[in-house]
Amino acid sequence: QVQLVESGGGLVQAGGSLRLSCAASGRTARNYHMAWFRQAPGKEREFVAAVRWGDGSTNYADSVKGRFTSSRDNAQSTVYLRMNSLKPEDTAVYYCAAHTRWSTITTTNDVAYWGRGTLVTVSS
Repeated sequence: QVQLVESGGGLVQAGGSLRLSCAASGRTARNYHMAWFRQAPGKEREFVAAVRWGDGSTNYADSVKGRFTSSRDNAQSTVYLRMNSLKPEDTAVYYCAAHTRWSTITTTNDVAYWGRGTLVTVSS
C-alpha cells in the first residue's frame, strides 16, 4: 500500500508561482513513476506532468511546458511540481499519482494510487 499526500496549494495572482509537494509513504513508494494530474470544476481530470522512476526523465502536457517543472527526491520519497507564470486557467485541484506504466503516463489508466489533491486558485 502507498499513501500520497499533497501540499502547497493556495491562492496566487496570475503570473505568480507555487510549489506543490507530494509525500509518498509505503514500502514500495519509490518504485512507481510519479505523475501530476489536475481537475478543474466541470472538467475531466487531465495530465500535467510526470517523473519516471529510475532515470528521472520527465513528461509535460503542452499547456504547461516551459512553465512547470516536476522533480523527485527519492531519498525523501517526495515529488515536487514547481509552477511558474501561473494563469487563471491553471486553477484546479492538483492530484499526485503513483503510476505503473510510463508508456501510458499521460492517462489515468494505470494509476495505482491517488492522493486526495490540493487546490490551486489563480486569480486574474
